[in-house]
Amino acid sequence: MIGYVFVSGYGLLLLAFGLLPTLYAVFLSFTKDGVFAGLDNFVRVFSDYRFLPAVSHVAVYLVFYLAALLVLVVLLALLVHGLGRRWLSTGHRFVFYIPGALAGASSVMLWLFLLDPTVSPVAFLLRGFGLDSFVQTVSVDNLPIIFTVIAFWTGAGGWVVIMYGALNNISGDVLEAARIDGAGPVKTAVHIQIPLLRKWISYMAIMSLAAGTQLFVEPRVLSQASKGVVPPDYSINQLAYLYAFRQGDFNGSAAISLLLLVVAAALSAIFVFRGGLFERD
Repeated sequence: MIGYVFVSGYGLLLLAFGLLPTLYAVFLSFTKDGVFAGLDNFVRVFSDYRFLPAVSHVAVYLVFYLAALLVLVVLLALLVHGLGRRWLSTGHRFVFYIPGALAGASSVMLWLFLLDPTVSPVAFLLRGFGLDSFVQTVSVDNLPIIFTVIAFWTGAGGWVVIMYGALNNISGDVLEAARIDGAGPVKTAVHIQIPLLRKWISYMAIMSLAAGTQLFVEPRVLSQASKGVVPPDYSINQLAYLYAFRQGDFNGSAAISLLLLVVAAALSAIFVFRGGLFERD
């Protein structure tokens, strides 16, 4: 019973702020003025000229972000785990984790200065890419890369720490046997460590996918800072926000949210089953 007591607080919060709002959004998406409207709200959303561009923006961003996260986080975790001196490994983990202490909005405010070549401490890099002004830097074509860098800088450190802990759970006997058989660091990583990290990599992909589809704070702050260079309907969440609070169309906003939920759940299911997340060792 004590286990149920410990999880009861989270369960109540999940019910109040997760499941019930979701059910209410489902109700809104299939009704209009309290009357069943079938798929009318979804048809209206799909026919909106802003919907498909918003979907494509988020999709491109997710491809860049997930690819960078899955490759670089695992690589960094392996490198930190391979450091011979404990104090050096601990120091690296601490440095990686620092950016995650900043909230999303605070992180974006910091990046507003970093992305402006006139005040940025890395202005030489921006000018090296031919970017001489903030407006040029945050052009729509550059946004997937910019959001990928911001998200990676903010969240990758925490995942490196998690992957490092997972690597520590690999039996030393297995690694020792690999060394005796003549496997170097690269073969050990490819054939032993990464396969044994499969569940954790799948978990990271699911959580990052869920967070990535909710892209809102970064484009919204950049839109305000750039005075419209970044469109206010850049992401799917931004479009849902406009439907609800600019157009007063909560039914259309709920339809967008439900579509986003279904797509994110379907993609997450692929990682769950392909990654063997719930398989027992």
